[in-house]
Amino acid sequence: MKRNVRLTDGRIMLRPYRPSDAEPVYEAVRESLPELLPWMPWAYPEYSIKDTRAWIASSSQKWTKGNEYNFAILDARDSAFLGGCGFNKIAGKEGFANLGYWVRTTRTKQGIALAAAQLLARFGFEELKLRHIEIGAATGNKISQRVAGKLGAKRIGIKKNDLKVRDRVYSCAVFALHPQDLEKQGEV
Repeated sequence: MKRNVRLTDGRIMLRPYRPSDAEPVYEAVRESLPELLPWMPWAYPEYSIKDTRAWIASSSQKWTKGNEYNFAILDARDSAFLGGCGFNKIAGKEGFANLGYWVRTTRTKQGIALAAAQLLARFGFEELKLRHIEIGAATGNKISQRVAGKLGAKRIGIKKNDLKVRDRVYSCAVFALHPQDLEKQGEV
């Protein structure tokens, strides 16, 4: 998959991460730690700029190998960093991937996660030829679950003890999205 991908709805833009994103990503993560710590295994109190740089480098390698496709969510007007989204657990032959997202604290409650998930799902179905996308969110993470529901994903069950975040283990609500779910919304 080429790395010059740009997805936009006119309000936000998704593009692969670049090394120059390290500072704005780091600042957004540090700003958002209180909201990220309970749900994101990669977030921890001592999160550093070194962690950000290493993650961006590994993200680039995973993109090249087709293991993950991670995107920076940017404001389409001024390119301000808003958050991140992407696909992991990709099983290309099976047409499956897991979709995830997060939005920096100062830009939540503006529909950014939903807009990013819509763009990303469309990319997954049209470009990656996925047939099934899953979104998993800890049962206590109601905000992520609401985004999945607004996207048109159907809750299909609970995976017990599915998410380990430091010393806590959570069960996850699992949502499934298929091309026809977006078609109903006029997206595909």
